[in-house]
Parts: sequence; structure tokens; C-alpha cells
Amino acid sequence: MPIPEFVSGFTVIPVGYSHSTHIIYAREHRSSRSTNSAFPSGRTLFLVNVPIDATDRELSLFFKYAGTVERVIFDQYEQGDSGMQEDASSSSDEDEEGAGSSMEVDDSEANNTQPRKGRKGKKNKKDEATSPSVVPLPTVPLRTLRKTGTVAHVIFLDSSSLTNALSPASKARPWPSSEEPRGLAHYRALYDAQRPPLDIVKAHADSSVEFYEFELARSRRKSAYRKGEAIVDEEGFTLVTRGGAYGNTLGGGASVASKPFQSTGQTGSKKKKEPKEKVSFYAFQKAEKQREVIMDLKKSFEADKARIEKMKESRRFKPY
Repeated sequence: MPIPEFVSGFTVIPVGYSHSTHIIYAREHRSSRSTNSAFPSGRTLFLVNVPIDATDRELSLFFKYAGTVERVIFDQYEQGDSGMQEDASSSSDEDEEGAGSSMEVDDSEANNTQPRKGRKGKKNKKDEATSPSVVPLPTVPLRTLRKTGTVAHVIFLDSSSLTNALSPASKARPWPSSEEPRGLAHYRALYDAQRPPLDIVKAHADSSVEFYEFELARSRRKSAYRKGEAIVDEEGFTLVTRGGAYGNTLGGGASVASKPFQSTGQTGSKKKKEPKEKVSFYAFQKAEKQREVIMDLKKSFEADKARIEKMKESRRFKPY
């Protein structure tokens, strides 16, 4: 069955692989705002159903026959209005300008207070020199796999390149080859990358633990509270801190007794209540309780019968 040249306003671009043929649908990018847009009108090609493992370099090489590609942008879905993109680009420009101005202010302030900044910088450099470094795990450059039906925008340098790209193709064009693994080789490389040798993992773990212990010791040195040491201020007064049930402070300083100790003077703990016996917890306990209730009813019934007989004998019983 022959491949159609156009489908619903899209130009059909067949891509030839060694084992199959892939179809990419392309048309010119349309936007209601042509000024300050991330995708310039007349030079942007909108693609649908891009291969999931395609890279910007491969797309640039694939459309090299049409003209020079300026840049490729993935995962930017087509919308009728590109105002959001314009706002994002303008806000990013403003952020960059703001960051640059703040950097200039910081530099000027640093120049005004050069002696103090210089001393602190030397101290920080000393700490950085003595701090251990973490051995990183090896990383393997792999291609990014995207979702099926991924869209992309290809921006050319001139409008004539866009016209050439939208011209229908008589046969499938081969997809450019790349050094990065693809298909099953990609997953094999990913499997090997996630399982580095044991000696590298051991070096990474040991260096991470060493770095953590160094940071923990440095934070303890900076802390003013140390266990077992009194904290004295500039005027010679001992800092009073509360901690523990009986005034045992956690961070040093003078002890502060708790309110129960101040009122009673005793440090004994509260008496534990004796556990009550659990009644009707087991099945045999429930049966014994029911048996006792029945026996009590029988005894009370017999006592009532004896009392009535005694009242009859004394002729004091008047039923009506």
C-alpha cells in the first residue's frame, strides 16, 4: 500500500531504518503571536510522532537536505497562542538581568569591604582544602527515551529551508547513525551503567561516609552547646538551660531541677499500678461466670419459695 503524501494538513515524511519504516508528520508552525515568540514564524517546522530515541543532532542531520537547522526543541506541544512561551522567555530574560545586577552589586560590596572578605575567603579555602571529596560513580552518556508520539520544533535559518522540508518525499530517507547505543544495546549499556564494579562502589561509599563524618564534626565544632561544659557569657554569668526530668542538661550549663523535685525533694518515680486480673477474657472464664449466675438464680428462687411457705403457715399470705 503506497504511503500518502499528506494527511489532515500534515506532510508525511517516511524515515527508513534497517528493519522498518517510521512515519513523521510535519507542518509549518502556526501561532497567533508572531512577535517575541520562541518559534519564529516562517522558519519553524512542527513535527509529530518523532522517534522516541531521537536526539537534536540526529534531527539536524536528518533535515540537512532542506537547509541549515538553527536549533531543535523537544516536548513543546503545539498551542494556538504562544503567549505563555513569550512570558516564560521574557521572565527568564528578566531573571538573567536581575541575576547580573545582583552579581554586580555583590562585587561592588566585596570591593568596599575587601579586608574582611579576604580573611573569610582564606578560611573557607582552608576548610575546602581539608574537606574530603566524594568519589563519584561512573556515568555513561546515553540517549533520552521519550514517550510515543513526541512532538518537536525544528527551527531553520531561512524560510526556504522550511519549504524544502515540507516538500513530499518520493521514498524514505535513511535515519542518520549515531555513536550512542540504541535499541537493545541501549538497555544493555544502561544495565551496565547501573551496576558499576564493586571496588568503585566501595570507594564511593567510603568517601561518602568520610565526608559525612567530616561535616558532622565541623558542625559540632561550630555549636556553642557541648555536653558537660558550662556556658559562660562575656560578663562571667553561667547560662542556665533546662533539660531532662531532674535537671540534667543536654547541652551543658547549670542544672535546673524539675517542679516535682522542687516541691517534694524526691527523685523517685511514680509507683506502677498493679495490673488487674482480666475477667471474662478466656472461654472457660465466661462459662464459669454464666454457671455462677444460674446457681445464684436457683438459690434465690428456692429462698423465695421457702419464704412464701413460711408466710402461708403463719396465714399472713393474702394473694388477692
